[in-house]
Amino acid sequence: MRASRKWAGAAGLAALAIAVTGCVPLQYPEAQGVRVDVTEAPTTGQAIQEGGDLIMALSSEPDKLDPTTSTSLYTRFVMNAMCEKLYDIDANGEIVPQLATELPEISADGLRVTIPVRTGAVFSDGTPFNAAAVSSTLERNLTLEGSGRKTELGPIERVSAPDAETVVVEYATPFAPLTAALADRAGMILSPKATGDETTAFADNPSCVGAFKFVERIPQTSIKLEKDPNYYAADEVHLDTITYRIMGDANIRAANLRSGDVHVADSISPQDADALLLERDIEVLQTGSLGYQGLTVNIGNTNGTAQPVVQREGPLASDARVRQALSMSIDRPALVNSVFNNWYDPACSAISPGSPFATAASNECVEFDPEGARALLEEAGVEIPLTVSLKVANSPDALRYSQALQASVREGGFNLRIEPVEYSTLLDMQKSGSFDLMQIGWSGRIDPHGNLATFLTTGAGNNDGGYNSAEMDDLLTRAAQLSDVDERAALYGQAVALAHEDNPLIYTYRQRNITAHSVDVSGVRTYTDGVVRLSRAGFVADKD
Repeated sequence: MRASRKWAGAAGLAALAIAVTGCVPLQYPEAQGVRVDVTEAPTTGQAIQEGGDLIMALSSEPDKLDPTTSTSLYTRFVMNAMCEKLYDIDANGEIVPQLATELPEISADGLRVTIPVRTGAVFSDGTPFNAAAVSSTLERNLTLEGSGRKTELGPIERVSAPDAETVVVEYATPFAPLTAALADRAGMILSPKATGDETTAFADNPSCVGAFKFVERIPQTSIKLEKDPNYYAADEVHLDTITYRIMGDANIRAANLRSGDVHVADSISPQDADALLLERDIEVLQTGSLGYQGLTVNIGNTNGTAQPVVQREGPLASDARVRQALSMSIDRPALVNSVFNNWYDPACSAISPGSPFATAASNECVEFDPEGARALLEEAGVEIPLTVSLKVANSPDALRYSQALQASVREGGFNLRIEPVEYSTLLDMQKSGSFDLMQIGWSGRIDPHGNLATFLTTGAGNNDGGYNSAEMDDLLTRAAQLSDVDERAALYGQAVALAHEDNPLIYTYRQRNITAHSVDVSGVRTYTDGVVRLSRAGFVADKD
């Protein structure tokens, strides 16, 4: 279940031979250059003081603080500090135990997974952590209405806790992505006392095993956590509190960082990144991303995500040629260069070029061909220009990109009508199906199942466009049953090719995760999963 190969670099991708008509090798603009990942500021020789109140500027408001149902990257930031998982990833993208003590033991037939878990840990509400709590959390992920984790966990038949230190997961068919799923929200273990409280929703008073515990939330303003004295590694935690302040404007986040009003800021805009790199009192962390940004087409989501698919009307929803024309109308390299100052890369699939599952097929990129796009629209009998409403978050970077996109696709015969909304509202619209076309991204997972199946499998928890393809379902199901990386990669390449035919999701670019922090703070980490980690952060002690 663990990928046996390290992440490969993106060098040499331009030389890959592509055989599919209408696609070209994924090219990086010459002006881009090579950016070096910096996952954590050097701490050698720095003394960390005990105590202190850290403030992080958060670029968007998290949704519900419930790992079972949440969909926002920014919720993962907050939950990471207070909800440990069975597994985590390290700076190299390798899976490492967290609340589990070892990687899972897999039976020869792949149907039985045994997970050893910690002893002596305690939830923030004082409830003991044990295998029974793990079992109840996994059952909740499988059965709770609105769960976004069910698809991530696969075809589980039974979860049990034969003793306090052992969890057994039994499958109907093998499911290779489980360990990777348990290194994210599906593996965050919740207090049975908190989930069983019928008077208070878990999201309003979350309780997990973590370095920090929940204190309060002021909607649209802030979320405050404090150090949990019950935490099994409390001696490794330096801060007294962490306060996440919601600051949607990247310019405001950067200004507050410069002034010292905040100590850490996520999602630094490429418009600010180069200048911040030159600041003496600020350090910039940056990594590549496992995720993508793209356009979700609402094909069949009329009653809400994961509800029965009902084909929507209109040429974009009903005709794959129209969606293909839209994809061909996007000049991906030019948009990345002009909008993001060469910080980001073009993308045409959900599989990062640095993934061990990347292949020539998954790296295929749709060629910018506005004349061909117009020809497809004419073939489909569509009146040109075709007007399409695009829902987009009202952040400056998202708006800049959507406006540049609007100009690009006009040449291909499309008239984009941009409709900006608050990010939290965008998430609600995404789940309710209240959109025709939506510009939104995914922070990415280390296993392709988490980037593909949950969005493209019929009825999956993140299939917000209501896409329905028996062929895609079969490809992704078979890929998840295999343990060999190369065999799985080949099937994922076929899934990407099919996605390029049907275009339920039109991939546009892959951003870098850019986080900045004051030099007075150490231990801030940011990895390729996009999550900023603060549980071991602390203020640098004054030097006499």
